[in-house]
Amino acid sequence: MGKKIVIVGAGYSGILTAKKLAKKFKRNSDVSITIIDKNPFHTMLTELHEVAANRVDEESIKISLKKVFAGRRVNVKLDTVTSIDFEKRLVKGAAESYAYDYLVLSAGSKPTFFGTPGAEEFSFKLWSYDDAVQLKNHIHDMFRKAAVETNPEERKKLLTFYIVGAGFTGAEMAGELAEYAPILCEHFEIPRREVTICNVDFLSRTIPNLPEKLSEKVEKRMKKMGIRVMLNTSVVKIGKDFAETKRNDVVTREGTYTVIWAAGIESADITAEAAKTLQSGGRGRIALDPYLRSLDHEDVYVVGDNMLYTPAGEEKPVPQVVENCEHSAAAAAHNIACAITGKGRMESYKPSFHGFMVCIGGRYGVARVGFPNLMVNLPSWLAMFSKHLINIIYFLQVLGWNKVFSYMKHEFFTIRNRRSFVGGHFSNRTPSFLLVPLRVWLGAVWLFEGVMKIVEGWMTSPKLTGFFGGAQAWYDTIINSGSANAAVDAVSSATGAGEAAAQAGDAAAQVGTVIFNFDFLGLFQAIFVSGQALAHSTLPDFAFKLNIPLMNWFTKTLILPYDGVQVGMQIFIVIAEILIGLALIGGLFTFPAAGFSLILQFMFVTTTGLYLGTFWMIFAGIAVLVGGGSTFGLDYYVMPALKKGWRKIPAVKKSYLYHD
Repeated sequence: MGKKIVIVGAGYSGILTAKKLAKKFKRNSDVSITIIDKNPFHTMLTELHEVAANRVDEESIKISLKKVFAGRRVNVKLDTVTSIDFEKRLVKGAAESYAYDYLVLSAGSKPTFFGTPGAEEFSFKLWSYDDAVQLKNHIHDMFRKAAVETNPEERKKLLTFYIVGAGFTGAEMAGELAEYAPILCEHFEIPRREVTICNVDFLSRTIPNLPEKLSEKVEKRMKKMGIRVMLNTSVVKIGKDFAETKRNDVVTREGTYTVIWAAGIESADITAEAAKTLQSGGRGRIALDPYLRSLDHEDVYVVGDNMLYTPAGEEKPVPQVVENCEHSAAAAAHNIACAITGKGRMESYKPSFHGFMVCIGGRYGVARVGFPNLMVNLPSWLAMFSKHLINIIYFLQVLGWNKVFSYMKHEFFTIRNRRSFVGGHFSNRTPSFLLVPLRVWLGAVWLFEGVMKIVEGWMTSPKLTGFFGGAQAWYDTIINSGSANAAVDAVSSATGAGEAAAQAGDAAAQVGTVIFNFDFLGLFQAIFVSGQALAHSTLPDFAFKLNIPLMNWFTKTLILPYDGVQVGMQIFIVIAEILIGLALIGGLFTFPAAGFSLILQFMFVTTTGLYLGTFWMIFAGIAVLVGGGSTFGLDYYVMPALKKGWRKIPAVKKSYLYHD
């Protein structure tokens, strides 16, 4: 009888454990893997603040479980686990029950309120997709109401925001809100000075996981953004329209309709229930052996936030951070595979964490990263870059290219109000219909080039010897301080700048000019010349070429010595130019057409060179590369149908080789 693995929770650790186990047992049909979660999607909890403050679209933090496990032998169950019978090896859900041979607890965490009166009832949480969406709508609603409120006291309540907790979640939420507030103020015509944003914590500094120097930087940045940082201060009571704080035994009440609770976490309900049976520690974390098994049941593994485990040589339990989720998932999957197959050795969990980072808004961050014995502090730009890079690495593990593309789109290419560490420079602002004339003209030029080559006999007789050789002779004569003679005709034919080339070399043979001629360590040679004396040069007189030894060897050895090969290459170029032209004019398969246009231009640059008068074709190809055919083009109709069919291919779904 086969083995059954049940994973409770599809958070960071659960989803990775399931994927790793599926890979290990992909050829073993006797092992079944089931993952249970109350949602049909995985939520990026570390990005919730970005949605709450409307920096990214709310869909950007959701990852479909169906897509994650497409083509994999993992049963995804939408259910709420209510209890676990460890003796009978049975997970009980609201919809059905699940027998197991091996159980992985990865149910994650929930906010803890430390017994603060009114905190659970009246505060906004930031620990789920629904929390983030609700908070985003609420913040917008507060500004909307304040814009028409005439009572000064009521208006002040509407525009006062408390964030409780100055750890990672609290500090990042405060930073995002402070960055978002001026945008809302401008939209609703509210002076920024009327908005109060408070970050409260009973600790003496922000982000205690970071060194004091970085905590000071975080606090300084928050104050610069207009955040009132209230350290050594406790929140003692929260009501429907107020928050009470206590500092040095002095209690202060301030009116507010928005208190965001980010002051701590405890294990999710099902784990807390399990902790009543299993050996555990504070806030429902399950005590584990070095192989991440419960001390009471060797068939129960725990990963992620639910772990209470102190690695050998360490003083504190592993932290409740994403990196621990990733490492523990790999360790648990390995050890479960060893237990089932009886092969290999189980490994003790010895994580090596690479630091912490925090972002205060979309443009500023601090980080301390490296290795246990070598940690360095990163400046803001590098800290933000590292944060995005780490997210991309995680997404590659979970949903491959599909999620990486989506993440980059939301974080860089559609960002508004410059809310990114690279500003808004990459954000798409030019309406795509403005690129239509450029796309059509680029296509028309390529079509003209192809047709003219047919007229010149490229389909029947070899031309490349004179084509390449004449162009090289032209560059050589200029470099050697000679004259630009009739050999210019060859390069002009290659680049489509025949008229310009004729101007560069007339019957009197004008003297050319070398602008630069650099040899880069023998790897390639960059040549930039003019066919005229510099004082008499116009834009079409300038030409640029890259001499690449490998390319030169390829053409001289495999193409030029053989007439048949030359004609074959010429036919390929002619057909390519015509097809590129037609595709761009019609807006059909614009991405590959523009991409191949760039490849052809690169071929010309490395064989005959290009006149600057033709360089516009390179930049036009780049401009229409993405989305250039989706407006007034056939791609508008063709691409959605192709994408729909492409996503249905099993290998594509399994490899995530698509984007939504």
